[in-house]
Amino acid sequence: MLTDIIKLLPDSVANQIAAGEVIQRPASAVKELLENALDAGATQIDLIVKESGKTLIQVIDNGCGMSDTDARMCFERHATSKISKANDLFSIRTMGFRGEAMASIAAIAQVELKSKRASDEAGTHIIIEGSVVKDQQMTAMNDGTQIAIKNLFFNVPARRNFLKSNPAEMRHIVEEFHRVSLMHPEVAFTLTSNDKEVFHLYAGNLKQRIVALFGNAYNERLLPVSQDSDTVSIEGFIGKASFAKKTRGEQYFFVNNRYIKHHYLHHAIENAFQELLPKDSFPSYFLNIKIDPSEIDINI
Repeated sequence: MLTDIIKLLPDSVANQIAAGEVIQRPASAVKELLENALDAGATQIDLIVKESGKTLIQVIDNGCGMSDTDARMCFERHATSKISKANDLFSIRTMGFRGEAMASIAAIAQVELKSKRASDEAGTHIIIEGSVVKDQQMTAMNDGTQIAIKNLFFNVPARRNFLKSNPAEMRHIVEEFHRVSLMHPEVAFTLTSNDKEVFHLYAGNLKQRIVALFGNAYNERLLPVSQDSDTVSIEGFIGKASFAKKTRGEQYFFVNNRYIKHHYLHHAIENAFQELLPKDSFPSYFLNIKIDPSEIDINI
């Protein structure tokens, strides 16, 4: 006699599978945590990693913090404060919105969260391992949120084995740090790796942020860009043609402060530079396109 063979996966297995789509490497978790800190209104964000994020990813911010209920709820799948209905997808002004990242991280790591609102006398301290809440209690702390992700993929060894070398994974982390910090020069950032400070970025303007990230030489290499139309505005900087590189290095496009990869836009810039650049050279650019959120689908 034939038996039914289709079964619902246990939540623990489903969460691990879903997590693999959202969190592919340490840099994926770094991106999500930095964006959460920005959405919380933080003006100071500190990123600390050890072993290229394999053993520790920690983000400390001075943002608005969370209530004890919200701190617990943020680890549930599809729990978000950013949208409440499908149409909200077309008016998004925050970085995160899907409500998947924290649940995904909690499914495949050991997570310690501390968070406090200015209006609360005490903060909340939660410890989660593999989606299981191990402890939750009140704690004394400064306003804001501190989250530590330890031993990423500790319960998915096959996934952990696919991670690259520490230098390779660190390059991905630094790239995410660049992308997030570039479009938020008004926010101070630090990046510390294995107890050594890599970046200490002070709040300032975009040009100061570019120089702080990529070196003092950029003080002389940048030309400002400012263009407005009825539908979009473009702000930022392009590198002088005389400083073009042999590799595609500092090329950054953003839409409403959100980093994007778009071959058409990159191709358009390179076409504009075509007659100015030596053969096989590439320009640098840091451009932010601002457009009404209702005109784009950021979910794609």
